[in-house]
This record gives sequence, structure tokens and C-alpha cells, in this order.
Amino acid sequence: MDCCLRIHNATITSPIFSKKSANFRVFTVKCSSDGALSGAAGVVERPWKVADARLVLEDGSIWKAKSFGARETQVGEVVFNTFLTGYQEIITDPSYAGQFVLMTNPHIGNTGVNFGDEELMQCFLAGLVIRSLSISTSNWRCKETLGDYLAERNIMGIYDVDTRAITRRLREDGSLIGVLSTENSKSVDLISGVSCKSPYEWIDRTASDWEFNDNGRNKETFNVVAYDFGIKHNILQRLASYGCKITVVPSTWPASETLKMKPDGVLFSNGPGDPSAVPYAVEALLGQALGGKTFKMKFGHHGGNHPVRNLRNDCVEISAQNHNYAVDPKSLPDGVEVTHVNLNDGSCAGLASSKMKLMSLQYHPEASPGTHDSDPVFGEFIQLMKHEKKAYATIAQRLKQ
Repeated sequence: MDCCLRIHNATITSPIFSKKSANFRVFTVKCSSDGALSGAAGVVERPWKVADARLVLEDGSIWKAKSFGARETQVGEVVFNTFLTGYQEIITDPSYAGQFVLMTNPHIGNTGVNFGDEELMQCFLAGLVIRSLSISTSNWRCKETLGDYLAERNIMGIYDVDTRAITRRLREDGSLIGVLSTENSKSVDLISGVSCKSPYEWIDRTASDWEFNDNGRNKETFNVVAYDFGIKHNILQRLASYGCKITVVPSTWPASETLKMKPDGVLFSNGPGDPSAVPYAVEALLGQALGGKTFKMKFGHHGGNHPVRNLRNDCVEISAQNHNYAVDPKSLPDGVEVTHVNLNDGSCAGLASSKMKLMSLQYHPEASPGTHDSDPVFGEFIQLMKHEKKAYATIAQRLKQ
């Protein structure tokens, strides 16, 4: 609206001090709805941002907000994330495809954006919901503001919204579908939109400035085929740092082609959505391939402070998680054991089968920007491949004799 301000002087008699009078100013405010500030000098834009977006949740609640980044129509599942930092890694994490990520930390954008912290070179989330957008950036690595970064990648963001109230609603009611427009549908198969289109080799390791947990590294090289269901760069960097030569393949890559490549190990990456919604990939997804069933959690696990108990060594790891579906332990067949349990709700956080020589975690061991408690799992994967490689070499030697 426009506001025209008129100021004039007036006199009022005080009801208490009747013999005295006081001069004061009266502001006459005239408002219209054409969106500009009127005055004698002409029409100018307001010097402040006004609410120009609404987040509508499926429970019927409407939240007014201010937009930044792209301006468009979006629909997505609203989830909250408790990370205090690392928003750039979150918005480039393909696990968030099709979701509105609500940050519980109120101040976002303070450090801007730099291209060295990207998990991938594009964003997959449907939108970013925050309480307060920093009006300035303060970091020597900053290349551009968060708003400009999202706008260039056609990602919507909203701020100046009561994120605490929305978080409480999500905790009580579970994850909800949110709408920033009238669009009412999204693709169920989220993996096809984040997977690579053809195989490629990965060689980059974790940069020396950011290296950690380098004890017990193997100089031996292992060939690994990594299925891209939404794989993140830091997973590949950690594997490369442990001495792996990695070939990344699309989510639809046939198992027969993988066997022709004769890998020492196969990695199935993280990915968005419900595994049961992508039947072409179920055969390769460990939980369901083993006969287990998945179920949708009330509000999922999203954040960097989830305690997980490792049942094999009885240690507790603080983990980074982002998923809305979990494997039902009761549906798993004999020979498959639950190795990790989320201490917040008792859900399954890890599986293993010694007979099939496989292991699985339902969180992010690469953990960028942190925590790093679960990084040793990469070393366990290396030891598993090393043991099998040695066993096959022994068998081959015996056959020659």
C-alpha cells in the first residue's frame, strides 16, 4: 500500500491541568493499495520489504512470509533441520529433493555462499524456510549472498516467518505438505531427478585442509561402483581418501553391468523419498532387497545431533540424518541384524549381514559439515573389501595348484 503523511499542529487542553495547554503533532495517514509511496515528489518504492509470500500447510494453516531467491510456485514436504550451521551443504544435498527445509536456527545467510562447500553443483530442495535472513555476509570465503545463490538456481526461499511455531506443529502432527502456490502435485519418483545420467569416474579426495580421521589408511587401491540415488560429493571424497577408485553409475544401472566391471565393493548412496516408490531401484536398495519393509515416520529425522547407538561396540555416535522413512526391524529375515539404533525413538539406523557381506546405515557417515563420529564406517567398508579380496586371492591360488 501507499501511505501519504500529512503533519499539522493542534492544541489540546489537558483534562488534569485545565489551565495549561500542550501542542502536539497529528499524523494523518492515507493508505491505498497500489504498492508505492505517494508524495509531492512523485511515486517511489518502499524502503522496506513487505510480506509477499504465503506458506500453506496441509493442515490448513497459512503463514505469511517474505520471499528471497526465486519467485515461483512450489509444492513440497516441509521438514525441519536442527543444524546450527552448514546451510550451504544442506541446500545442495540431494536427499532434500522435493522438500521445504525449515531451519530451526533463526539466523541464516551470515556467512554467504562459497563454492567449496557444495555437496553438488546444483540444488534439489523445493525451498528454504528461515526466520531471519542476514542482511550482510561476513566470511573471507564468501563469493555471493544466499539470496543471489538461490535465485540463480531457481530455488525459492522465504523468511520472516515463525519457524518455532511451525516446528512445534511438525513435531506434533508429523511432516506436512506445504504449498507456496496453487500447484497440488509433485513427482513421486524423486531419485530420477537427482541421479546422474551416465557413468563417470571420481578421483577427488577430501582436501588436505579439511582432512580428518586419517589413521589406519590403506595404501591398497579398491575398485568401487557407487550407485547414484542422490550421492553427495563428500561421500565420494571420503571413499577416495581411503584409497578407492570410484565409478559412479546411474540409479537405473543394471546389476549385470556392474558385475562385468568386477568391483571390490558396491556402494548404494543416500537418496530422497520413499524407497518403495521407485520399484526399478528396490532390487538394489538393501532394506527392501533383503525382504524388509519401510514405513513413513511421523516427522522424520533431520539434523546434525541425532544420537545413535552402535550395537556392535556399544558406543554412541552423534549423527547427521535426513530421512522420512525407516526399515521395520520385524520385517527383516533371519541372518540380517540391526547394528545401529536411533536413541531418540528406537528406530533402525543400521543393518548388516555377515553371510551376504553387506552393511548399511540410515544416516550420513560422511557428515559434512559434521559431525564426524561415524566416519570410521568408511574404514570398516575398506576392511570388508580387503578381507574378501584376500579370500578370493587365496581361492584363486589354490585353484592354480
